[in-house]
Amino acid sequence: MLKIGNITINSRLILAPLAGVSNLPFRLISRKHGCKFAFTEMISARAMYYKNRNTLKMLESNRDDTPLGVQILGDEPAILKDSLKMLKIFPFDILDFNAACPVGKVSSKDKGAGLLKNPAKLIEQLSVVIENTDVPVTLKIRSGWDEGNINAVYIAAQAEKAGAKAIFLHGRTKVQGYAGKVDYSIIKEVKKSVRIPVIASGDNVNPQMIKKMFDETGCDAVTIARGALGNPWIFEVTEKYLKKGVLPAPPEVTEIINTMKEHLNLLKNFYGGKKGAAVFRKFFAWYSRNFKKVKSLREKSLKANTVEDMLAVIEELKVLSQ
Repeated sequence: MLKIGNITINSRLILAPLAGVSNLPFRLISRKHGCKFAFTEMISARAMYYKNRNTLKMLESNRDDTPLGVQILGDEPAILKDSLKMLKIFPFDILDFNAACPVGKVSSKDKGAGLLKNPAKLIEQLSVVIENTDVPVTLKIRSGWDEGNINAVYIAAQAEKAGAKAIFLHGRTKVQGYAGKVDYSIIKEVKKSVRIPVIASGDNVNPQMIKKMFDETGCDAVTIARGALGNPWIFEVTEKYLKKGVLPAPPEVTEIINTMKEHLNLLKNFYGGKKGAAVFRKFFAWYSRNFKKVKSLREKSLKANTVEDMLAVIEELKVLSQ
């Protein structure tokens, strides 16, 4: 169990915001297999301000998609304030401010991880968010900009003073991106330095690595990102592993195939047939990665332009696995 402000989450496993992935169908499939808390895709305050159609689509939810978090990216107080007013019409429970995105076009403009070089501005932006929303606000950071500028402990302490209700911490620097080793020690230091929950990220790709994160850092919870791609079962499997120390059997082929079909159908209902099939192409690759001799089917999936075409490829995968 995890408590963030006045929100109680009945798990210590959180589905991270994933660009181009964390849409409503993906969240619903994950929730069906044990995910208790999920984030939408990261939302740009500027895109929200201009009522960008794709951004508004990212925020769509339903009654089966709760509790829910929204992560916002921004660096201009006026834009942040106005976007937060617009966000109030959407149902969500926690608002996370992103100071961790390492993508160059973001961090080079003093947004995302770029704010790690300017802690004063980071806390100023965070305070704007806290003052202009009614839900608990959290902060997502990295260990620092680079190895010579590790400042997560300082920033976390300042964020707590500003009113943040939890810290999401990726144990890599901005310069590392998503490569290289995760620094468990900095997560442990941050955990010791604040009283609010610390949720750790970085290489939480399977139950064993998730247990290692808990054991080595003492963190309150973890976020799961890559580990959930094509593997919504990671939540229920990890919960069992953490409780009993034994890995449950992986899902049967039939369950994987049925889940693929269900996921595809959810995408069709959410985006329409053509776009739904297109979005599912990457999911086909993820779901099928442990199948043998699937190269030709993956190539077929990339050419599937309708839901019917994609269902035919999934059926071929089923036959192949028999």
